[in-house]
Amino acid sequence: MFSSLNKKELGMISRAADVVKVPAGTEIVTEGTIGHEFYLVMAGEAAVRRNGRKVTALGPGRYFGELALLDKGPRSATVIAETNMDLVVIGQREFMGVLDEVPAVAHKLLVSMAARLREADTKAVSH
Repeated sequence: MFSSLNKKELGMISRAADVVKVPAGTEIVTEGTIGHEFYLVMAGEAAVRRNGRKVTALGPGRYFGELALLDKGPRSATVIAETNMDLVVIGQREFMGVLDEVPAVAHKLLVSMAARLREADTKAVSH
């Protein structure tokens, strides 16, 4: 999601973030609840569940909760730590502060998120 940002922009994002350790078995986000944070997996594995069914697994470098940075809608899935995890967490308020300070970051992130949405649409159509 942040691959198009330059070093300065990445630095701003990292200053807005926290690193947290999550023990195995922890429900990190819950489907249907309102989200306010984005998560980047640094270490460990998590299961993504929709309607109680596992739909995918997330490992280092993968992320979730990006829509929570943009709106106050409900989480689309539950994410449960399958192992101990290290996560980078960015809150909605902190993220919006970065966007207010450097609006060019918003454009780059929208392009990245649009690509991810297209990829998800393609997968949905092919299944």
